Amino acid sequence: MFKRWDKMAKTFTRIGKDIVLAVKNGTADPATNSKLRVLLQNAKAVNMPKETVERAIKRATAKDQDDYKEMVYEGYGPHGIAILVESTTDNPTRTVANVRSYFNKLGGSLGTMGMLDFIFDRKCIFKIKNTGKDLEELEFELIDAGGEEVFLDEETNLINIYGEFSAFGALQHYFEENGYEIVEADFDRIPNDTKTLSEEQIAEVEKLIEKIEEDDDVQRVYHNMA
Repeated sequence: MFKRWDKMAKTFTRIGKDIVLAVKNGTADPATNSKLRVLLQNAKAVNMPKETVERAIKRATAKDQDDYKEMVYEGYGPHGIAILVESTTDNPTRTVANVRSYFNKLGGSLGTMGMLDFIFDRKCIFKIKNTGKDLEELEFELIDAGGEEVFLDEETNLINIYGEFSAFGALQHYFEENGYEIVEADFDRIPNDTKTLSEEQIAEVEKLIEKIEEDDDVQRVYHNMA
């Protein structure tokens, strides 16, 4: 139960920081800020309290709010597993020192930015309400907007759409203009080369990933473990 609460708190913190950045880079009005509109849907999808969302928006407009910077750290964990870390931080010096220490202490090494570009493809993903629309027809309609893959998640009954990283705005516009309800939207990094490990080796890598994810500055962690 405590682990679930920790994960929920981490999710709220991540979305809260995303909201701060969206407001700082745009406006505090979701009607004129498309990125903020999507983030408010994301917050709703994970039952983020309304007061927490409002606090994040208020924090973004406060004059004394420190500027967040989005930083990416790349390295290799135990057994040659590629690990990419996305962070949002008001102190990059602190964050990189922390992330480096996690790698060093748990059998990995931090590398240079861009070194894993050949392993991870950056994509955007949308989850929309299932209206019963034919998926092949929808996929064909989305080609011009940058959509690449459409499938139904039978567990959630939501239609998942993957697209080019740069197609986020075009896809969001298409869904909003054509009456599709966006439940959630985000970015993902998908490995094009994965490695299979033994159970013991997986446990070593997971120990490092969990340590990195505990850091308050870290937003997302990606890896190429099968």
